[in-house]
Amino acid sequence: MTSTTGEAVVAVAQRIGAPAGDIFRILANPGRHPDLDGSGMLRGGVFDAVVLGVGDVFVMRMHYERYGDYEMNNQVVEYEPDRRIGWEPRPGRGHPDATAPGAAWGHRWIFDLLPDGAEATVVTEIFDGSRMPEDKRAEVDSGRAWWQTQMASTLERLAELCAAR
Repeated sequence: MTSTTGEAVVAVAQRIGAPAGDIFRILANPGRHPDLDGSGMLRGGVFDAVVLGVGDVFVMRMHYERYGDYEMNNQVVEYEPDRRIGWEPRPGRGHPDATAPGAAWGHRWIFDLLPDGAEATVVTEIFDGSRMPEDKRAEVDSGRAWWQTQMASTLERLAELCAAR
């Protein structure tokens, strides 16, 4: 497990004993995201659709102590089958910022997959906040250790899902 940080970017990587295609299929299926979520905030997808490309939007039910139950609308902004998938969350129904102007912070969740032999893949989870407003970037910077811990947990859970296949 490795982690790196940069200006408002947090990345954690882990080698997982599964082909990139198997991992990508899990990541492209929002219905599976609660199974791998290391933060404990994801409650499930609103729709059962699998992500098929850039522009797709999937809605996740969430829970955060400060906000309660709410939804996030996630627009897919990066999609390279078996290689990379990323989305930009926007506050949705029930989120306190859902109707605020400029509610989208511009951050992205990205999973980068680098094959490491036929049966293993180095998976890097990236929280890219470089497009966020300065005040929101400061929040990310102040919680960097928390982010890294949750991301490492997500990758561990992803590895467990892949091992159980």
